[in-house]
Amino acid sequence: MVNTLKFIVSHPLNKANKAAALLRFVQWQVRSRMSNGPMVHPFTEKSKLYVSKGETGATGNVYCGLHEFYDMGFLLHLLRPTDLFVDIGANIGSYTILATAEIGATTISIEPVPATFKRLTANIDLNKINNHTHPLNIALGKEQGVLRFTKSFDTVNHVATEQETDTIDVPVDTLDNILQQNNPILLKIDVEGFETEVLNGAARTLTNESLKAIIIELNGSGNRYGYNEELIHKKLTGHGFQPFDYDPFTRTLTPRSSFSDANTIYLRDTQYVAGRVKSARKVSVLGQVF
Repeated sequence: MVNTLKFIVSHPLNKANKAAALLRFVQWQVRSRMSNGPMVHPFTEKSKLYVSKGETGATGNVYCGLHEFYDMGFLLHLLRPTDLFVDIGANIGSYTILATAEIGATTISIEPVPATFKRLTANIDLNKINNHTHPLNIALGKEQGVLRFTKSFDTVNHVATEQETDTIDVPVDTLDNILQQNNPILLKIDVEGFETEVLNGAARTLTNESLKAIIIELNGSGNRYGYNEELIHKKLTGHGFQPFDYDPFTRTLTPRSSFSDANTIYLRDTQYVAGRVKSARKVSVLGQVF
């Protein structure tokens, strides 16, 4: 709990009013203990989420407005209603809901774990965005097949190792197969260490010039499968992408000097992206406009 409280009070949307943030935390703890099911949380001006007790990423949105502020802020400023976004490792759909309910973009949402997929589709239904979202209950990899997945770890369910039990079998396809002739501008890849295999099945997608940005989680989880995540950095830079930090308040893109073991935004055609984020409409979250 100490780490959670530190995260809450240091979050960019909470720094100006830490007391209100801590009150949201306390209120959620009380409400979630009194409720037998998911509760509707007002997410952004045009969106809402079903949130249940124990959903780590979703409750982060309750406490902080946008759990992953820099990445989510980038998505909100980059996307337009005519765009296609692919949410790989969608979980309950926070990024999907931001992209489609708030911005109006079309989203392909990929979530392998059936119980989590059910919560994803519930959030799609809640926001009445079924006509602009395409949820798929599959995993992505370098080839078609089947993979074993854990099913008891909430936001960090992952492709199971040989030692792990209590698993389920999930069908696998490649990103290239899923997209066919569709042309996304943005990918979000959060697959708990399996990012290497997702990108191995995306050779055609990575060469498509319509793809301008990738938000990818690189936190060392690939080590469980023997993957060196620095090679992901080399693959992406080989396709013309470079790592950046983004500040939603100032709409500033700052190049990173090298590979970083953290969530990273990779950009191609930086001038185009910079123009997009500068000209985006303002968004209001927790009463703060950026």
